[in-house]
Amino acid sequence: MVAVPEVSFALPNGSVTFSLSAATDLGSVRRVNEDSHFVLPPVVLVADGMGGHAFGDRASRAVVEVFQERIAADGPSDPDTVLAAIREANERIHAIRGPGGEQALAGTTLAGLAFVAMGEPTRHLWMAFNIGDSRVYSWSDTGLHQVTVDHSAVQELFEIGAISRAQMADHPERNIITRALGVDAEVDADVWLLPAGGVQSFLICSDGLTKELDDHLIARAILEFERDRPGDGLDGLAELLVAAAVEAGGSDNVTVVAVRSHLHGTGDDEDRSMDTAEVLEHLEQTQPRDEARG
Repeated sequence: MVAVPEVSFALPNGSVTFSLSAATDLGSVRRVNEDSHFVLPPVVLVADGMGGHAFGDRASRAVVEVFQERIAADGPSDPDTVLAAIREANERIHAIRGPGGEQALAGTTLAGLAFVAMGEPTRHLWMAFNIGDSRVYSWSDTGLHQVTVDHSAVQELFEIGAISRAQMADHPERNIITRALGVDAEVDADVWLLPAGGVQSFLICSDGLTKELDDHLIARAILEFERDRPGDGLDGLAELLVAAAVEAGGSDNVTVVAVRSHLHGTGDDEDRSMDTAEVLEHLEQTQPRDEARG
């Protein structure tokens, strides 16, 4: 487990406090942990170096290094700064060289959240972003919801109706991703903007978690954690989920970051909690939902 202190920012007419939890594990099979994570609001992220690539660990670390250099940790960020950091990370991965000076075969997925300020008058938002199959989830008393949409072969098959969601977990192409940092000269992240207000909770993870635990099991683990440890703190949640994934098989590196924000007196969204149903109303609809499939 990585000990992460609580972080607070002063905002116009109020403040925001972040509770955090982070953990990573090699798993039961891999020899190298190619996952990296960054936990320093206003940005939290997970990068999963691409398995089978010679420098996946260096690729994921490059993402973290860029964000450490480019993101000021003294208040909200803005979408342009976050997107510029993603582009620079892609360029830095392309610059990775092997022992003989040759361009290395390196790549990584990326999923994260940025607490941003936009507009006049200023509004505070959560900016979720992803490239590949690492994920961002939101959760509340009403349930767990996947915010991001995987860039993967099975996701594309699901979207055209070729396979069901149940078939995705065991499909032979389940490990093929269709977008990653370090593969092409330019890369586009998918982005969702969620109004920030009251108390909100999010989970960011590499696919080492979701390979072993489906959404139902993740939600149940979070529910049991919050039942046994009531309050706003998240200490131990990421470690609990990582341990559960390793115990379930640990077929890959697994990394989890949990973050909970609490806005005080800002007027943002009436400074109230936003549940999963409200989050859904604001998500960009980039895929047919299960309900639409009947």
